Amino acid sequence: MFSKSKINEPGPKSPETPKTTPSGDSSTTGNKQATATDYRASAPKAKPPASVLSSDLHITGNLKTTGDIQVEGTVEGDIRAHLLTVGEGATVKGEVVADDVVVNGRIVGRVRGLKVRLTATARVEGDIIHKTIAIESGAHFEGSVQRQDDPLSGGKSQAAPAASKPAAAPQQTTPAKPAS
Repeated sequence: MFSKSKINEPGPKSPETPKTTPSGDSSTTGNKQATATDYRASAPKAKPPASVLSSDLHITGNLKTTGDIQVEGTVEGDIRAHLLTVGEGATVKGEVVADDVVVNGRIVGRVRGLKVRLTATARVEGDIIHKTIAIESGAHFEGSVQRQDDPLSGGKSQAAPAASKPAAAPQQTTPAKPAS
């Protein structure tokens, strides 16, 4: 029973284990368990914190990550992320695709997300395609709202027909030039 209590003690109190040098064999067993516990504890912490784009930052170009982004500045381009938070003073001009989208600031462009939340300070000019949506009182929104079971993958299939429509318009104009 004495060994069981020592096995349980080194896990939370790993610094005390090296101090007890007379029972080196028991501390070695305790260190192995402490290492396993430390490894398990570090696995959830492996997720990095959100990348924060500060308020004085202006980005022109697309952003893509599997992590989280918090925009406080201005982004002119598309953003793809796991969680996107648009700060109150932030502006995003482009398409936004994320699992979770929280809008406190301004987005000009299409928003695609499994969960989309427009807070009272949000201003969105564009279509929102979502699985679930929450719009707080006071939010400004101009555009259409469409619910889809999988809005993230549905965007790729809908982008192709949208691209074919503009391609049809130049084809009609091109034959008109040789006819003239």
